[in-house]
Amino acid sequence: MTDKAAPRRSPEPGDRQRDAERTRHVLLEAAVAEFSAHGFSGARVGDIAARAGVNKQLISYYFGGKQGLFDAISDRWRRDEQGLAGPDTQLSEVVREYARQSARSPDLTRLVLRQGIDGTGGSAGEEEALRARFREVAADFGRRRDAGELAADLDPASVGLALFAMAAAPVGFPHIARALGLDVDAPDFGERYAAQVARIVSLLADGERRPPR
Repeated sequence: MTDKAAPRRSPEPGDRQRDAERTRHVLLEAAVAEFSAHGFSGARVGDIAARAGVNKQLISYYFGGKQGLFDAISDRWRRDEQGLAGPDTQLSEVVREYARQSARSPDLTRLVLRQGIDGTGGSAGEEEALRARFREVAADFGRRRDAGELAADLDPASVGLALFAMAAAPVGFPHIARALGLDVDAPDFGERYAAQVARIVSLLADGERRPPR
């Protein structure tokens, strides 16, 4: 006489939800790494799925395909970026948070830089959403200039571009950073660099208030 195998319990709705969220998360993380390394055109869905350890059909199931996966990454970056600092946060602290985020997520930073260089990957709708977000950033810098936080003769868009580049520089130019003597691989480098960036920005913001020597 043999024992009958116990019937398999069907997953509870909560279990299925957690599994779906985990699958989406690992796919997004794997896609960030592949897109940042190979660009949108060079990245392969099979390699993304293999890195995530899931069947590649799940990319279509959860994101509708490669394009939807890329757009989901762009959307997540945009939402995370919006939450870094509020309009009342001092400019030095805003840039400090950008630098911290850049150091915490180097693959995502490289992907954003790559997209900023070649402008490919995002769908038309996602590209417009990204441009709209950067217009908001430029408007915020304009308000800061009008409030006296920036010199009156500074162009808000130029300031935004320069500070974005400053925050992402160690990820975008690691070889130059090392040549300058910075230990970009040190565990605390991101925090130390963010503090330096904040200090630089605070000096620039205070420049208009200082009497000439």
